[in-house]
Amino acid sequence: MKIKFYKYQGAGNDFVMIDNRTKDFPIDKNIIEKICNRNFGVGGDGLILLENDQASNFRMVYFNSDGNESTMCGNGGRCIVRFAHDLQVTDENMTFNAIDGLHHAVVDGDTIRLQMIDVKEVEDHDRYLFMNTGSPHHVQFTKSVKDVDVYNLGKKIRNGSPYYEEGSNVNFVEILPNQSLKIRTYERGVENETLACGTGITAAAIASYIRGFVKNNNIYVEALGGKLSVNFEEKNNTFENVWLNGPAVRVFEGEIEI
Repeated sequence: MKIKFYKYQGAGNDFVMIDNRTKDFPIDKNIIEKICNRNFGVGGDGLILLENDQASNFRMVYFNSDGNESTMCGNGGRCIVRFAHDLQVTDENMTFNAIDGLHHAVVDGDTIRLQMIDVKEVEDHDRYLFMNTGSPHHVQFTKSVKDVDVYNLGKKIRNGSPYYEEGSNVNFVEILPNQSLKIRTYERGVENETLACGTGITAAAIASYIRGFVKNNNIYVEALGGKLSVNFEEKNNTFENVWLNGPAVRVFEGEIEI
């Protein structure tokens, strides 16, 4: 069976995109894992299905590269917005459903703006902060992200106390002199460092604001794969109207035998 696919990336976070409005794609963990494999498949940090949805323009179904359906992916969300616009499923303004609920998005030239969920609870511990921005995120600050052993330390935190089996994504964040951020992220499901993580970048921006490291609510964040920005409103310790902004690009398309 041949499957038509499209490859998109947002700040280096790359995804295999499939138009599944006809529901022809066989959802099988082994098949998805093989497609995402960089040696034996197309390669990607995840696979995303675009499906019909009665309550919005479309539905996003996201799978990590290990083949398991996962929580919200911010850069994947921005990529599916570009994908849907390229397919002429929607115009520049759209809504779509994902595992964490309804999202609004805007195609603004080269920039994709994606509204994230409200963040109502943040755990502020001495050495780190924890919150859910559509996916669970551990955020800790460091003087220099380039000196962090992201793979080994991230893996240890992801599997250790208090996260254990469910696990958490792990972000290491450096505050720059101009109050922008540098970030490196270990992603669960990928089980490695990725070039960018949209929900992690969102969590890092909010965490930096809570700690008082940045004073404004429009924060620029530099990941290994590129630069994004996050803006939000803070009301009574709740973060609302949270937007993740940055590029999303189609890389290539093709067919794969599964």
